Amino acid sequence: MTTNGWFQIAIFFLLILACVKPLGSFIATVIEGRKNFLTPVLGPVERLIYRICGVTETEEQHWTRYAGALLAFSAFSALLLYAIQRLQQFLPFNPQGYGAGNVSPDLDFNTSVSFVTNTNWQSYIPETTISYFVQMGGLTVHNFTSAAAGLAVAIALVRGFARQSIKTVGNFWVDMTRSTLYILLPISIVAALVLCSQGVIQNLHPYTVATTIEGMKQTIAQGPVASQEAIKMLGTNGGGFFNANSAHPFENPTPFSNLFQMFLIFLIPGALTYTFGKMVRDTRQGWAIFVAMTILWLGGVVVAYHYEQKGTPMLANAGIAMAATDTQTGGNMEGKETRFGIVNSALFATVTTDASCGAINSWHDSFTPLGGLVPLFNIELGEVVFGGVGAGLYGMLMFAILAVFIAGLMVGRTPEYLGKKIEQKEVKMAMIAMLVLAASILIFAGASSVIPFAAKGYWNPPGPAAANTNNPGAHGLSEILYAYSSATGNNGSAFAGINALTPWYDLTIGFAMLIGRFMMLLPLLAIAGSLAAKKQVPVSAGTFPTHGPLFVGLLVGVVIIVGALTYFPALSLGPIVEHLML
Repeated sequence: MTTNGWFQIAIFFLLILACVKPLGSFIATVIEGRKNFLTPVLGPVERLIYRICGVTETEEQHWTRYAGALLAFSAFSALLLYAIQRLQQFLPFNPQGYGAGNVSPDLDFNTSVSFVTNTNWQSYIPETTISYFVQMGGLTVHNFTSAAAGLAVAIALVRGFARQSIKTVGNFWVDMTRSTLYILLPISIVAALVLCSQGVIQNLHPYTVATTIEGMKQTIAQGPVASQEAIKMLGTNGGGFFNANSAHPFENPTPFSNLFQMFLIFLIPGALTYTFGKMVRDTRQGWAIFVAMTILWLGGVVVAYHYEQKGTPMLANAGIAMAATDTQTGGNMEGKETRFGIVNSALFATVTTDASCGAINSWHDSFTPLGGLVPLFNIELGEVVFGGVGAGLYGMLMFAILAVFIAGLMVGRTPEYLGKKIEQKEVKMAMIAMLVLAASILIFAGASSVIPFAAKGYWNPPGPAAANTNNPGAHGLSEILYAYSSATGNNGSAFAGINALTPWYDLTIGFAMLIGRFMMLLPLLAIAGSLAAKKQVPVSAGTFPTHGPLFVGLLVGVVIIVGALTYFPALSLGPIVEHLML
């Protein structure tokens, strides 16, 4: 690890820190329906949308109606995206002539679920599979809507803490509209222009066929990349226009574009912590959540950067084992872009898996065992280290509920958080969300490791039976475990050594994404409704303060201990034993 490397990490963090308060305040202003500097331009558009859709801006919903609107919108969105993919040969902006044959029904199901759940898992090569129209009208649009849905649920949960003796948690349609119109869309427009200035392409031209210096023909894919790249990062979506994702020079051409993309990933999740403090009228609470997230993020960066810089301690060269003291000169550069180097690869991998984004600028499958453990464990923590747009905040608040419950048990008091008693219902709902996610990851990964047709990667396709992972043993298990962790955690990145383009993986990963999204959102909305109906309890001498270092330490400890107790047996058979084998 170098001084220059730590300087780059510090620059990234300071940029995020500088934006937390101003953007967080702006988001609170927008969500509460107060006037802001965009109101003169976008206010009439917002009212027109309500009029067309038949939405009454002032009408609020009980949490069950809020959840019903979320489910209905998500189901319709998935069906629409499914239809767009199946009919792409009849739709415009398809210069390469891609048809329904490029996307099988099971892959179509997987992709539709993936983008509706903000996962953006891609079991296909985008530039050789789907048209410009599907990229723009299907995938990019759902990048906006899935991010806005996550933000809406987070705001509903915050209202549960901020309100008292009220049975409603807001209006899903209003929250969705304001999130998209005032927050996601304006920032994405600016971000797309910044990316274009760095060389990210944006056009509708057919692919270019070039002649190489050897006289061979090469097809150079292109298209409307910058517009998708902006919301891909800002909305913590992660689905790339190209298979190489943000390692591709058309998506991420310069060191500045690399820094800017990481900045976009953490921008809204970081700011939402201040929004939380603002809405509950105690900004110290928001800063406490931010500090807890920062500690967890920094710990991951240190481990990933250290082990990637250290490299593999033993290598085989031409079949001859090297001495155990020999290491890779300059660190582990396998699977990394030389223009980004080790520090920006390790930082990007940590950021993208902290934030449920899933974009990559290096191949996690090529990381050292403990370097690759960091992005895997980040996802398994529940994507609460800043997390996705909205998802990180409501995930961390779920852990905050558990933390104060544990603190209450220690001192024999009914736990309280922000003046609300945390009782049986809230704890049960939080535990349901946590246990269902763990069950999805471990059951699907275990089944895929031992069931013969899953391990071979097929129901019964033509051709020879081949293992579905490129690596045997511990690393192969890590590839399978990462796939289902990524799907359930709605991240979308992968250990690229696994072949997930099979009916088994398309369907089971699709179900894992649905479980990870909605089996977490619904219990948290139930918590929001329960808390909003409660009265606030006055602060007393026995109230546990939830804005100081003690609470931050407790919260960080609960996140790590729960994650470790849940996944250590699986991790010990994967990356940990692989590290010991080196």
